[in-house]
Amino acid sequence: MDSRAFLGLQPTHNRFRWSLAVTHGLSTGGNFLFGGCGLAAAILAMESTAERQCIWATAQYLSYARPGEVLDIDVTLAVEGRRMTQARAVCHVGNREVLTVNAALGHRPMPHHGQWEHMPEVPPPSQGRRRPHRLPVEGTIAERLDELMIGGRDIDRLDGTHGNGQSLLWARLEGVVEGVDAASLAILGDFVPFGVGQALGVRGGGNSLDNTLRVVSLVPTEWVLLDIRVHAVQRGFGHGLVHMFAEDGTLLATASQSCIVRFWKPADDIRENS
Repeated sequence: MDSRAFLGLQPTHNRFRWSLAVTHGLSTGGNFLFGGCGLAAAILAMESTAERQCIWATAQYLSYARPGEVLDIDVTLAVEGRRMTQARAVCHVGNREVLTVNAALGHRPMPHHGQWEHMPEVPPPSQGRRRPHRLPVEGTIAERLDELMIGGRDIDRLDGTHGNGQSLLWARLEGVVEGVDAASLAILGDFVPFGVGQALGVRGGGNSLDNTLRVVSLVPTEWVLLDIRVHAVQRGFGHGLVHMFAEDGTLLATASQSCIVRFWKPADDIRENS
């Protein structure tokens, strides 16, 4: 399947409005729409409406959408040029705005190019270990993500000792076999909150306030390396960046986020051992 089928995004009679049924398979263990899925749906809606590929997109998360609700996505093509479109998507459940996404879409042929950010030297996915989760993942978005830890600590090793701010995961979307696109990278890029818990060495993470995806180069790859860098945690908020690399070392995209730092409640600290 492709990323649209993965999400279940549907067009409507109005080419500027799209519809996403919020299911448990798109939601976190906390029973709300995973932020990366919301951004992915908005990107797909804007790409399909503008008929251009995403260059960058930034989401501001305002509220929650719950399983059983329908997220309507209203697209505005604010400026349409010869090579580029500036667009906006307002995602809402009824009158409740859930997230707003601004984006630029397009392509400019140019002979000059280069990549100055390089993939860290890491073992291949075959040598990674499955990421443990604190809650059962059955039926949630976590069950549909294959996550293999390369650099990072298991839950029982989070003892309050600060890490170096870097975590490394190999990840892929279960069943998405038609290659990575901006939407799938939006889902895979929503991992700064995970990195915050790793950096602080605590059983916690956070809720995303925003996510900015910058798409560099889309090449075929089964696995995506998530090089998660937490820059700082201050005033109750965490800030960081994810570099996403194809298996051949191509920089696919970057995703930067700020999040509300939250600690897990002891009653919720249940490990998932699959």
